Amino acid sequence: MALIAKESGVSTRSIYHYFLSKEDIVNELYKAIVTFNGEYVRDGLLQGRTIREKFELGWNRVIELGKKYPHGFQFIEQYSFSPYIHDEVKQAVYTGGWCGPMNKLYEEAIQQKLFIPMNPGMMVHMHYGSFVYILKAHLHGVLELTDDSIIEAIRSCWNAVRLMDAAVVE
Repeated sequence: MALIAKESGVSTRSIYHYFLSKEDIVNELYKAIVTFNGEYVRDGLLQGRTIREKFELGWNRVIELGKKYPHGFQFIEQYSFSPYIHDEVKQAVYTGGWCGPMNKLYEEAIQQKLFIPMNPGMMVHMHYGSFVYILKAHLHGVLELTDDSIIEAIRSCWNAVRLMDAAVVE
């Protein structure tokens, strides 16, 4: 709390006037980052016309966020499953943010017989996990994320869940 007070130029007493605990501060910061990320990714989803375009634009936005805002990305990764984050905040992240709209996109792809019939939320998390590790490797200098490699990774995720008899839309 002393560091927060020093960096913000506000007294510790003032901080405790607005927040009951350090956990409340972490939860508010977590919600703010998730809200920002959700709006950013949803904007990408809204720009696409087809399911495939929405898929590619949405995941591209997730990767852009990690590259542009590495501290926010690392904070979310550190606290996503932390006991510091209240259960109602965690639930709001899964239904709001970008997870909810992405889940709906996957549901639509399943209904249109573009994706294998599987739990859409599980598919979203499988793909997110792949992108998290790609981003971590990039941020640690192990892997360079170029425009081409990002496109390849996103297409690989699409191909991993598409129905084999579904037409390939390029």
